[in-house]
Amino acid sequence: MTQTAPENALGPIAQGDAPIIETVLAMNLDALERSGLDPETYVLVRLAVLVALDAPPASYLATLPVAAESGVTVEMAQSVLVAIAPLVGSPRITAAAGNILRALFGAEALAEAAVPEQRTP
Repeated sequence: MTQTAPENALGPIAQGDAPIIETVLAMNLDALERSGLDPETYVLVRLAVLVALDAPPASYLATLPVAAESGVTVEMAQSVLVAIAPLVGSPRITAAAGNILRALFGAEALAEAAVPEQRTP
């Protein structure tokens, strides 16, 4: 296996070559329709699984916009956390809450970040 130098690691992604990201997106493309669930239930199930897996903020960041579009309220999400707390434990619920906040604040920071102008040689 060939190692990529750290300074070159993001080059292929910047040029649109992102097979892992593309694969993950493709896996999720038809999942709602294939599940047979209504959009709200689907997102709430995904939220429960993300908590159970101790998912990183990026996973929540991918799910939160879908939740908002599906009509999932903060109260509904909190109800899911309360329902699964006895199964996953309070440390996992607390970690999930922190990861959700990191996802929200990270997305906000990215939206506010100034994109540097490209330099021309």
